[in-house]
Amino acid sequence: MEIIKEDAFRKQIKKGLSGGYLFFGDEDYMKAYAQGAAREAICSDPTFALFNDMKIDVMDYSAGALLDALMPMPMMSDVKLVTVNGLNINALKPKELDDLCEALEALKEYDYNVLIISVPATQIEEGNLPKYPSPVLKRLGEHLTLVHFETVAGARLVSWVGKHFTANGVSASADVCSFLINYAGKSMYTLSNETEKLAYYVLENGRDTVTKEDVLKVSIAEISTDAFTLANAILDGRSEDAINALAVMKFRRVEPVILLSEVSRVICDLVSVKALVEDGCSASEAASILKMNEYKTKLYAQGAAGKSMAKLKHAVDLCSEADIALKLSPQGYIAIEKLICSL
Repeated sequence: MEIIKEDAFRKQIKKGLSGGYLFFGDEDYMKAYAQGAAREAICSDPTFALFNDMKIDVMDYSAGALLDALMPMPMMSDVKLVTVNGLNINALKPKELDDLCEALEALKEYDYNVLIISVPATQIEEGNLPKYPSPVLKRLGEHLTLVHFETVAGARLVSWVGKHFTANGVSASADVCSFLINYAGKSMYTLSNETEKLAYYVLENGRDTVTKEDVLKVSIAEISTDAFTLANAILDGRSEDAINALAVMKFRRVEPVILLSEVSRVICDLVSVKALVEDGCSASEAASILKMNEYKTKLYAQGAAGKSMAKLKHAVDLCSEADIALKLSPQGYIAIEKLICSL
């Protein structure tokens, strides 16, 4: 079993990809970026993209559909790309996981494929990486190269934000980029949207440099604390409090997809913290294992203390259902309101 990081995957793109890859980890933005880079390298000729770029959305996925995509030969190329996006490994039944692994065996026979299965953040049990991957990662690692997309942070994230501003025709100092990260959060999807919005605002006002004042005026503040409050209200069955918290986020124009993602992440973190505490770990030890801020871990430990593991896991399932509902149709906040009323 091999686990590589996204920078190693990018190097492999230059050398030439082969076989199958499982994208997992917290940073969904970089998964999409890496998949796009792979697509550009393999399917460079748009004339044959219909034959050489085969996409399977989560709603169309089955082991049979995957096999059907793997079998055809590429057209005017040595390889073709097959991608499966949004697959929730945690939601697969044992028989479905068996069927997936059986389908992956076909990669040996149909070796003209490059397969990428991209799993959204929190939707596969990771274990304690890098030394102790989960059983499901080990099993999938028998068939696929595992590519771990960790959260981008620190100087690398500051540099990335600065480059996004430049690409949008404006400039921002490292200090302003850091200020935006601290204000809006570390989600690269969020930061990508915020840099575009700020660039448009600054250019419309006849300037080409972003300031801290612009960030305060235009950007939306990080919602992780509010998401924690909302998640706990949902889990405690305090529907009125949850609806009130949701109303605040509606007022602040937090996108439903982003909000649901944050709530799902909070609940998954509560599961992880509770599991470690029940195994005898202190909050400090849990923080070290999960690479989480110690104060935040203590807060999560307190929040999970009065909730059963069964209820927390049920909440994770409901979040997955709400996520699917959002992707299937433009339900907006209705999917989150249904989630509030489901526990």
